[in-house]
Amino acid sequence: MAMENKKIIEYWVVSILCMLLSGHWISVQAAPAPSLITQLPGFNANFPSKHYSGYISIDGNTESGKNLFYYFVSSERSPEKDPVVLWLNGGPGCSSFDGFVYEHGPFNFEAANSKGNLPTLHINPYSWSKVSSVIYLDSPAGVGFSYSKNTSKYATGDLETASDTHLFLLKWFQQFPEFQANPFYIAGESYAGVYVPTLAFEVAKGIRSGTKPVINFKGYMVGNGVTDEIFDGNALIPFVHGMGLISDTIYENLQSSCKGNYYDAYSLDENDVCYKNIEKFDRAIDGLNVYNILEPCYHFPGDATAKENGSLPKSFKQLGVTERPLPVRNRMFGRAWPFRAPVKPGLVTLWPQLTETSHVACVSDEVASSWLNNVAVRKAIHAESEKVAGPWELCTGRIEYHHNAGSMIPYHKNLTRLGYKALIFSGDHDMCVPFTGSEAWTRSLRYKIVDEWRPWNSNNQVAGYAYQPSMPNKFLYLY
Repeated sequence: MAMENKKIIEYWVVSILCMLLSGHWISVQAAPAPSLITQLPGFNANFPSKHYSGYISIDGNTESGKNLFYYFVSSERSPEKDPVVLWLNGGPGCSSFDGFVYEHGPFNFEAANSKGNLPTLHINPYSWSKVSSVIYLDSPAGVGFSYSKNTSKYATGDLETASDTHLFLLKWFQQFPEFQANPFYIAGESYAGVYVPTLAFEVAKGIRSGTKPVINFKGYMVGNGVTDEIFDGNALIPFVHGMGLISDTIYENLQSSCKGNYYDAYSLDENDVCYKNIEKFDRAIDGLNVYNILEPCYHFPGDATAKENGSLPKSFKQLGVTERPLPVRNRMFGRAWPFRAPVKPGLVTLWPQLTETSHVACVSDEVASSWLNNVAVRKAIHAESEKVAGPWELCTGRIEYHHNAGSMIPYHKNLTRLGYKALIFSGDHDMCVPFTGSEAWTRSLRYKIVDEWRPWNSNNQVAGYAYQPSMPNKFLYLY
């Protein structure tokens, strides 16, 4: 007992010395107690690890600034040393609770049997929190539970979002100092292909300039990520042909008339042969689930009526070459879908603006919406009421978002040359940002290949393929 008391005294002596030397009382505080989650409606068991959630205000106070909401799941293995991962969903405008509820969060959500009841939560055996601590962040302000009482702050773009998220991280690590020494990674998918490299660049810049607290940044991961308007935009047609979704004749006609330049075909005259072949291509793949071509496309009740009564002008697809940066087309049974990835400079058209509903094409968000808009759930996770933060939506239309960071290829080059690890991974049935584009731009880096294309296995089965350029252990592409 005496030995234990001595260790406790020594611990506090060291702690006080550290506090005095740093000049910041916050540096020795543990995770803030008010942010600890003690129970969740729909889950009737003990948490496998500690969960925290709440708001961090940047750019002012809670009244005038941007209040960014996070949900933090500590590692179920060794939280004191396992990596900390920041997870960002794309959109732009989509909540990272998409990843929490439907992808790699700590729970599997079982839909309720009857309307009005909450889903039942079960432990997810494949959660990322099995081996790492994960921060799910709603970003930028206006997305998910994140908000500002000054709605003018909902006008933002790539560079401002990266700067804001960097500020969030600095404040978050001040509130959770016990994780400052852990390896830190940034991860995301889809439009987070822009969020992740731009934020990684901000973090790296902060480290070089001596910004405190020092973030132990090690690398980043991007899945089916928006990267470059030409590579992404020209990737769809070869992907669709390779998957057997269009005939050889359609593909050959596209090749001969468009000369491989597909991404801005809607800037051409409507009588142009390439333009007409692109329209024929559109009709051939209309109705597919763009996120997984093998899965059904979910249709919301009333979609047909919405299409019939919609106010979209016939010239809406031309907005990509006039007021809007992105050519769009009506498809997905009443929804409009970006014909090419939203990477052209300027204002990005958001899902609700395209669809005239709050729905995302082919995706049912009923489980997440029913749970996250429940008053008891919002209280349990310390989210503001609907009156303050608004209703939770999978993808919001209340922000005004500008793509102003350009191509991500220079960001990837700079970050890998600085020695940060990069994992670029692609699902082979994603038609939204196809693997053909990701493979093409990674090859364009012209790094020498040190590990040629090869299968990688899971449970003694081929799960995919990978290759690794030079810079050992710094860059890897998974398919």
